[in-house]
Amino acid sequence: MAEQTALPESTGSPGAITAGLPVPPGPASEARPDKPDAAVVRDALGVGIAVGLSGFAFGVTSAGSGLSLLQTCVLSLLVFTGASQFALVGALAAGGNPYTAAAGAFFLGVRNAFYGLRLSQLLALPRAVRPFAAHWVIDETTAVTLPQPTRRAARIGFTVTGLTLYVLWNLTTLVGALGAEALGDTDAWGLDAASPAVFLALLAPMLTSTTERVTAGLAVVLALTLLPVLPAGVPVLLSALAAPVVLFLMGRTKKGPGDGKGSNGTVTRRKKGERDS
Repeated sequence: MAEQTALPESTGSPGAITAGLPVPPGPASEARPDKPDAAVVRDALGVGIAVGLSGFAFGVTSAGSGLSLLQTCVLSLLVFTGASQFALVGALAAGGNPYTAAAGAFFLGVRNAFYGLRLSQLLALPRAVRPFAAHWVIDETTAVTLPQPTRRAARIGFTVTGLTLYVLWNLTTLVGALGAEALGDTDAWGLDAASPAVFLALLAPMLTSTTERVTAGLAVVLALTLLPVLPAGVPVLLSALAAPVVLFLMGRTKKGPGDGKGSNGTVTRRKKGERDS
């Protein structure tokens, strides 16, 4: 990803947004200052290192579930999406059918395709690079890339996060699988919760608005409620319904009971000079 297309010129004014960069709607998009490359790299390394080290938990969990060292390492190399990997080995450890376990992991990983739709416009990478970059489209790279104010910063954030996380995740997966026997009963350690816990800790400070907090809270409630009654992986998928539900309810709240309309559905208008009685 070293050689890329020329970047659009910036307007040069303080807080200017790089030309052609899609910016999420909201007050922050009106004037977002350029971010130094060093700051972007620092943030990306923080996420990549913190989450990458939790690959050790996957290596231990996978080996404890009965997968061989080769199978465990191939999963991290080719699948490279922590939640789907944990869902797969968790279902296999519970005695689930391998095809059912693989299907659950696949549908859990479908979310990355939606991330890719947004990131493809934001990064605008050359065609030759896109297939390789697609392998790094995951929760963490998306979380680092989207808030960046310029295309250059977005590309740096995506590249550094993806490279750091991919290398560390695979190295720690190997170490975890090799050390699984030394740990004894891996279920007793609860290491399968390490990767989700790390990501939630990184994500929590980004929930700045009431809508985001309510959506996250409802998603947690849905997942915990459905966990005892549905197969592994399904509650996480259904928790995504929290977003449309919250948006629908907030839309109804903003409109209000009458939505400014009369009893016959027509908008009521005040005549010039008319006052409230």
